[in-house]
Amino acid sequence: MAHSTPPSACVVCETKLVKNGRNKAGNQRWKCPSCGASSVRKRADRSKIFTLLRFIDWLLGKNSQADADGTQSGRSFRRRIAWCWELRPKIPFTGVVHDVVEIDGFNLRTGWCILTARSAGNVVAAQWCARESQAAWSELFKRLPEPIVVVCDGGPGMHAALKEHWPNARVQRCLVHLQRNVRKYVTTRSKTVAGKALWGLALKLTRVKTNADAAAWSKLLIEWEGAFLHLTKERSYRKTAAEVPSWVRATQQWWYTHQRLRSGYQAIRRVSDRGHLFTFLDKELTHLKVPSTTNGIEGGTNSPMRLLLLHHRGMTEEHQRRLIEWWLYLHTEHPDPAKVLAEHVAQPPKPARPALSEPDPGPPLYDTGLSAEEGLWLRAGTAGNA
Repeated sequence: MAHSTPPSACVVCETKLVKNGRNKAGNQRWKCPSCGASSVRKRADRSKIFTLLRFIDWLLGKNSQADADGTQSGRSFRRRIAWCWELRPKIPFTGVVHDVVEIDGFNLRTGWCILTARSAGNVVAAQWCARESQAAWSELFKRLPEPIVVVCDGGPGMHAALKEHWPNARVQRCLVHLQRNVRKYVTTRSKTVAGKALWGLALKLTRVKTNADAAAWSKLLIEWEGAFLHLTKERSYRKTAAEVPSWVRATQQWWYTHQRLRSGYQAIRRVSDRGHLFTFLDKELTHLKVPSTTNGIEGGTNSPMRLLLLHHRGMTEEHQRRLIEWWLYLHTEHPDPAKVLAEHVAQPPKPARPALSEPDPGPPLYDTGLSAEEGLWLRAGTAGNA
């Protein structure tokens, strides 16, 4: 950041100034030995960075603007920080290859979604989008070199983008998300033996900690298939069915009898067939300490941002996006708000609204309304009555 030169001459008598202690704020005072005039060097750059830091403290805290300003309304604080909303911090592209990258999406209620990549507790990349599509994930992956392992949930657009941009990266599916996917189909209170057994199998997923646990779990899956796999293939036909489910299309002639059980089973089987279930137990990756869930990014990134939006509820959509951008930037490896301020280009002021070119037409010369000058107003009262 550029520093201005100290005042060299008195503005009154042009005598060279000398240092004269500091004021209550800790700023250096300068005094003219000839006329005694005293002054303090004013630095607009330092004033702006202090205002920016105060803005960030308020933005990433839970105090209101009135609390930050010490007043009842906080109007003076809003005026001072108005220019800070123009700053848009961007996460720099360092080109560093990260061994393990956790990725996830965070949806705002305004219809926006922020895709985040995290490694070793630091945010390494982020991308705004309308939804978690393949195109949005591709833009995020282009900014980072291919890692060794990716920890993620099961978004279809995400996995298509992974296959395109990071084809050699190993994938660890979040076991908690997989567990929730099974619960969505069979619920926690299934009335069938197969559904209860499948939900019990899903519950044991997050208890797998060693290769022996993984082998025991895989054996249980094979036993479940031996006992209940035939139920996932049973079909019902329209011409013989006593009742047609509401989700069956009008032109559909048959459907799977136990569709929800089939969907819950396939959620597990697909991940297992792809080899994404127990990547964190691979002996070649033990030194990387690969997590088995995305709890780190869910609790360390998404949850704090959700809490900040709750503290500052009522913000406009644009201000909510600034809040998210600042939080992510300040949780990168080397955040520097002063650098963001130095690289910012101020937006030009909006042009003044043009004045009306047509003259005021004045009162109408001819009209159908009543006029007081013509004595046509409706009168009330008894004055003047005989």
